[in-house]
Amino acid sequence: MTADRPAPATDTVVVAGGCFWCTEAVFSELAGVVSVMPGYSGGTVPHPTYEQVCSGATGHAEAVEVTFDPERLSLHDLLVVFFTTHDPTTRDRQGPDHGTQYRSAVFYRTPEQKATVEAVVREIEAEKLWPRALVTQVAPLTAFYPAEEYHRAYYRRNPERGYCQAVIAPKLAKFRAKYAARLAAR
Repeated sequence: MTADRPAPATDTVVVAGGCFWCTEAVFSELAGVVSVMPGYSGGTVPHPTYEQVCSGATGHAEAVEVTFDPERLSLHDLLVVFFTTHDPTTRDRQGPDHGTQYRSAVFYRTPEQKATVEAVVREIEAEKLWPRALVTQVAPLTAFYPAEEYHRAYYRRNPERGYCQAVIAPKLAKFRAKYAARLAAR
């Protein structure tokens, strides 16, 4: 940024759409997203580890904190991408991953964010994009704990891994096809 041009204002929302490696990979390619941090939210244990979260005993979901430029990407549009790039109708499951840590959830920071989430849920349900009702948890953000460093940019750093090839790559291909006009320059 130049001295005469201020940094753009950003907003942040925390979403959980199953494995945070998948969710991070999708949002990392969306135009208007400034940063994506994988982590844990919605549980009761402060500063949990990956192993603790995977045990299901902490109540946390694998989530991502998405920081975005609302002048380039509205929260509404970000949430539409969220609700159409994972299955928000399966409780505690996304594909091969199952357990409460893989639940669909949106953790809102403000009453305005909550209202937007609720409006998008109504729109998605009215459009009948999914054959079943949405089961996405909508809850206030109480805490977000960044995941360990080795989880960050996991797909970008490990595209040859089996899970990345079998699960993340096909999800990204569908995302890229559906949202080609919304992709960030690479």
